[in-house]
Amino acid sequence: MNYDYFPQSVFSRTLLTSVFAGILATLGCLIYDVIFRQSTHFNLNPLINVSTLIFAVNLIFLVIGACYYAFKKMFNKGDLVFSIVFILLTLFCAWRGEAAHRSADKVLNSEFHTLLLGVILIMGFTASIIIPVLFNNRKFRDFVV
Repeated sequence: MNYDYFPQSVFSRTLLTSVFAGILATLGCLIYDVIFRQSTHFNLNPLINVSTLIFAVNLIFLVIGACYYAFKKMFNKGDLVFSIVFILLTLFCAWRGEAAHRSADKVLNSEFHTLLLGVILIMGFTASIIIPVLFNNRKFRDFVV
């Protein structure tokens, strides 16, 4: 797109990139959710379902975009620091997600842990790797943002 008259700010680019990454993460989570539920016949759905994945993931990625902007402004190597922090945050969330107790049935509880871990890893990978890569990619910037 041509931004000769009104150049885009770094803040708007980070938010738009994070929204695009959030859409990718949402699609990844939805595909994982459908495949997982069809293969295991997992039926506990009030917590992780289609509507929570669509809305929560995109809202979380808006916040992640604001965090990415803050890292870009605070540090010289903001991309690297952001990626390291979000990889560590993903590992922490995966570790704490294993402590979640969803059902008295051990099989359902184990399946819930697997579903939650998959969603956390998809979101963490997208946040820590995809956002910095897309933000710094000139072709992506010219094509989408």
